[in-house]
Amino acid sequence: MSVAVKICGLDRADSVDAAVQNGAAYVGFVFYPPSPRNLSPEAAAPLIARVPENVSRVGLFVDPTDDLINAVLALSSLDLVQLHGSETPARVTEIKQLTNLSIMKVIKLAGPEDLASAAAYYDVADRLLFDAKAPADMKNALPGGNALAFDWELLRDADIPLPWMLAGGLDAENLAEAVSISGASELDVSSGVESAPGIKDLKLIKDFLSAAKG
Repeated sequence: MSVAVKICGLDRADSVDAAVQNGAAYVGFVFYPPSPRNLSPEAAAPLIARVPENVSRVGLFVDPTDDLINAVLALSSLDLVQLHGSETPARVTEIKQLTNLSIMKVIKLAGPEDLASAAAYYDVADRLLFDAKAPADMKNALPGGNALAFDWELLRDADIPLPWMLAGGLDAENLAEAVSISGASELDVSSGVESAPGIKDLKLIKDFLSAAKG
């Protein structure tokens, strides 16, 4: 079964082109300064402009201010806003009203209690993304993109009323197992297609997208 893929953390024209040309359904751009994949609104604009209309353009934000969101949208058109921080359901609603865009809220998982927390967002988000929760003792952990996986069994047969993506420690070698166990129909990858943090590898992008079609 083919699964849809989001290649996230793109920051160069060649990696954007590689994702698009090899069949990514979504491409993601990070607006979070601590991340090695961070882009300014000005740097992101020409990259986002390269993306054809049949590929969804996703802006990743972490507890963003209205000013940051407005600065990005003043220069670029996005299709989806990904919220990867500790945004409350009320804040998700505010951002949805501010942008008039679909919202994908990230839920970070380590155990069943984390999955239960997703219910608070069912009525305010349009989509969910399940990523690994970083351990409390992990140094320099980012909100996402830490190359960590969680127990995919947490999602097996889960009753989730919204479309959702699976993220966290995915690569071309383990994506088939991840899909088989979790039941995911959409995958998000960033560190799994990098040669170093923030450095996308064009071959790894191609290999991941090829494996997702298999």
